Amino acid sequence: MNSRTLGTNAPEVEVTNISRNGIWLWAGGKELFMAYDNFPWFKEVPVSKILNVEEPSTGHFYWPDLDVDLTVEIIEHPERFPLKMQ
Repeated sequence: MNSRTLGTNAPEVEVTNISRNGIWLWAGGKELFMAYDNFPWFKEVPVSKILNVEEPSTGHFYWPDLDVDLTVEIIEHPERFPLKMQ
């Protein structure tokens, strides 16, 4: 018999929805929304690349296929981090 608590193998971070307006990310017990207007790197890429997200440390998310790093603060307050062209 296995006495392990249910849900302990749940991913720390997960993309829960992808729509025409943006992406919903579940992390830290809450859902975060990333509008394509603020996070354009996700708009025209294959779903598999969006779903491949890691959380190397709490509140820090990395999409290795896209080489995109974001934090909870950036997602919740994109106005504080304006996009810059290089």
